[in-house]
Amino acid sequence: MNSDSDLQIAGDILEVTHLLQTPREHPATVAEFVGLARSIAEDRSQWAHLVRYDAASRWYHRLRTGPGYEVWLLSWVPGQGSGLHDHGRSSGVLTVLDGTLTERTERGTRALRAGAQRVFAPGYVHEVVNDALEPAASLHVYYPGLTEMPMHTAPHCEARALPSAMTA
Repeated sequence: MNSDSDLQIAGDILEVTHLLQTPREHPATVAEFVGLARSIAEDRSQWAHLVRYDAASRWYHRLRTGPGYEVWLLSWVPGQGSGLHDHGRSSGVLTVLDGTLTERTERGTRALRAGAQRVFAPGYVHEVVNDALEPAASLHVYYPGLTEMPMHTAPHCEARALPSAMTA
């Protein structure tokens, strides 16, 4: 019986640099977009100084763009919400940076606390609101970049397009 572990046999894989993939400058897969969102979320110096809270409407700021994608920073004071919507032809990653947001879909409601991520495909209908007593901030990655946000009156109702503007 051999008691050597794979690590003892092969050595530390991180020391075999020719086997490691070079990180891409721009993400191309769902996993890479999730990783991009996580890395930005973990590095508060990239976004914390930019966040503004607006009592009149949700605040947003385009943080980054790349080939075919956009990264947006949003803030939410208590009571603010997105309305029931989808993201047109865009897929996305929603990451809660600070506070707690509530996501409502036809399948139910879930609380999203700081660090939580949601990945969605085109046509995914949801509403995001700040039901908490504290402000919240979130990061949104869209691929392709967000060009429309059809609003819905109920989960299975006909959508109506909004003017071209940044939305959740």
